Amino acid sequence: MLLAGWCAGTPTAFPYRSGPSAPPAPPSHSPASFAPDRAAAAACTNSTKLAGWSNRRLAMLTIAVPVSETSVSDVTSEVSAGAGGVILFGSKAPSDLGSRLTTLKSHVPGHLGLLVMTDEEGGGIQRMANLVGSLPWPAYMGAHWTPAQIQQNVTTVATKMAAAQVNMDLAPVIDVDGRNVAPSKTNPDGWRSFSGTTSVVSEDGVAYMNGLRAGHVIPVVKHFPGLGGSSYNSDFGPARTLPWSTLQKVAVPPFTAAIKAGAPAVMVSNNIVPGLGTNPASLSPTDINTVLRGQLGFKGLVITDSLSAKAISAAGFSVPAAAVQALRSGADMVLFDLGSNVSSQTSSIATAITNAVAGGHLSRSRLIDAAGHVLAVRHVNLCS
Repeated sequence: MLLAGWCAGTPTAFPYRSGPSAPPAPPSHSPASFAPDRAAAAACTNSTKLAGWSNRRLAMLTIAVPVSETSVSDVTSEVSAGAGGVILFGSKAPSDLGSRLTTLKSHVPGHLGLLVMTDEEGGGIQRMANLVGSLPWPAYMGAHWTPAQIQQNVTTVATKMAAAQVNMDLAPVIDVDGRNVAPSKTNPDGWRSFSGTTSVVSEDGVAYMNGLRAGHVIPVVKHFPGLGGSSYNSDFGPARTLPWSTLQKVAVPPFTAAIKAGAPAVMVSNNIVPGLGTNPASLSPTDINTVLRGQLGFKGLVITDSLSAKAISAAGFSVPAAAVQALRSGADMVLFDLGSNVSSQTSSIATAITNAVAGGHLSRSRLIDAAGHVLAVRHVNLCS
């Protein structure tokens, strides 16, 4: 959920809405001399390039490192080591965040760019409203704004996020939850959801997603396969979703709509899904490979929710072990919370991944595939 730091400014109760230029001249090369170059270019893909990378460098690309938005230079060493992303925490961004992030990005090996992400959902879940403008809780948007208004307002915020060098938003929440309450330890959604009506969430979620994309920010729809009606908040302990038979009818359609609309990234929850297995969804190949990749046909980036969640440790996994299991299950990028040991935690995760490959517990091809998804979401072409 990555809820740490969400503030208490909440709206009052309200009802949800019901639901012909000339062709170029031919090249001067003879066909015989040109053909080998063309063949070589055709043979090059991100995967063939990544196959030449070390396991450690591949592992680092699958990690998003947490950092305070007021001191982003704290993760310079991790970025220099090839971390694929950073996730910003806090509630008030410095006015010069953009220049600080530009400096941080200059340390990326090969200058391949960096995923800079944050939770900018609206309402009490906003990290940088002072810099980019504020949005109301999604429940307010769902009740009072049309999809066109949602898209327009989100684009305004996203444009300012991109100007500050933040290129990924861990939003929108497309869980279906009609409980008219603030999110809490026992309820991960509440006002974070657009509505308790599936069709409204589907429409508003795509509008929010398109607003981010229009502002040049990569959206991450969450929390697959849907947290509405959950038994608990997985940040604080083991949690279950509604039964899979119910989720298929109520919770999955917004994800299907988002994927059909071109969603580039999906975050998978840490809840157990009754009917799909006994592990948290983020650590379940059934949830990720069978359902999300297979049945829904999603081909983009799969991100875990925070592996620091109590639901993960309660399932018997340390953060490094959970990272390995998540990658084995089909996730491409792993998240963990901001704490006092970010550097050692990052190193431990990367070591666990490389050891898993060396020991045959994680295939190198799966690691290359995951790294490829991280590069693809930013349209990085290693062959250009």
